Amino acid sequence: MNLVRSELLKIRTTSTWWIFGLISLPLWALALLFNWLQTDALAGGGFDDVPADQADQIQAMQSADSLAANIFTNGQFFGLLIVMLLGIIVVTSEFFHQTVTTTFLTVPHRTAVMVAKLVAAAVLAMLFWLVTTALNLVFGALVLNNVGIDTHLGSGAVWRAIGLNALAYLLWSVLGVGIGVLIRSQIGATVTGILLYLGGSIGAVAVLSLLASRYGEWINKLQVAVPSLASSLMVSGAEIPGNPPRWAGAAVLIGYAVLAGLIGALTMRRRDIS
Repeated sequence: MNLVRSELLKIRTTSTWWIFGLISLPLWALALLFNWLQTDALAGGGFDDVPADQADQIQAMQSADSLAANIFTNGQFFGLLIVMLLGIIVVTSEFFHQTVTTTFLTVPHRTAVMVAKLVAAAVLAMLFWLVTTALNLVFGALVLNNVGIDTHLGSGAVWRAIGLNALAYLLWSVLGVGIGVLIRSQIGATVTGILLYLGGSIGAVAVLSLLASRYGEWINKLQVAVPSLASSLMVSGAEIPGNPPRWAGAAVLIGYAVLAGLIGALTMRRRDIS
């Protein structure tokens, strides 16, 4: 517990946390505006001319549970990127400020240090999730009322989406720590993390869509193997026809997080520190 407090103190005594907090707020607001427009469009209907193979998907997305879940998990895309970067910085800041040698001399058990960093990153992730969720519950209710939809906060599907969103924040913080251990350079790890996150979201969709048009729609189901897309799948309020189930997205993300944590712990134990 002392190690975790020490890791949190390292972050609190730098400007990192509030800089990321200030970055998160306008990104959250931008996401809310986009989701407001999307919710208004879906709630208004007018999708009678869509192809038959997409009609079921549109209908599922128009369900009240799906619309409410989307609004109350608003900001996930940028929020997960932020907590991943925080996880990276929890590790790479030691190398950047050249305090890693002192840390390991003070606490020679490197696995304990790794666990403390994972817990500290998880605490930060949960803090960001709590703040964004509180904002979503307040402003999301206003958005839903504006478009004429009940908040559906009595629906289990909506609360499952909110809970799975918390799990996504937690797991992405672990992935960030894993990247930070593998790539010591703070700039290198940060750039790599951003490219993997954004490239995985945009590039994978483009590539898989191209392959699906040639080899069949089943290819699109492989999107669940992409971490950022698996996160999005987790918080859908309703099962979307043609998409893998939500539990598949959670399972994939848990697998990546466990793998990143194990590789990070083993790497930190074996790597020479100078």
